[in-house]
Amino acid sequence: MSVESFDPSQQAVTVTPAALEHLRRQLNSQAGKAVRVSVKKSGCTGFMYVLDLVAQASDNDLHYRLDEQVELLIDRDSLQVLSGTQIDLVKEGFNQQIRFINPNVKDQCGCGESFSVS
Repeated sequence: MSVESFDPSQQAVTVTPAALEHLRRQLNSQAGKAVRVSVKKSGCTGFMYVLDLVAQASDNDLHYRLDEQVELLIDRDSLQVLSGTQIDLVKEGFNQQIRFINPNVKDQCGCGESFSVS
């Protein structure tokens, strides 16, 4: 049995400048006031990422102010899976997508929709 600790002074999830600009544009064009990151059980491997634009935080959210316009909310129940994750915006040709670079991932499904951490 191991004991894990969480240091609230360390940001659990980081966001690259490209992803921050993308999130800023999304918040400006939508009704959302913040970006919530969580995981849910799904797919053939175990979990999938959920990125939502929300009007307000829930009681279960950790708050990180990324800049004057973007607040990042992390679901506390997802923290163990998300800790250390970097969110990036990847451009390939004309396409772009949010990519989660998560050091906790041990396996991914073939289509990239779901992942496992154990």
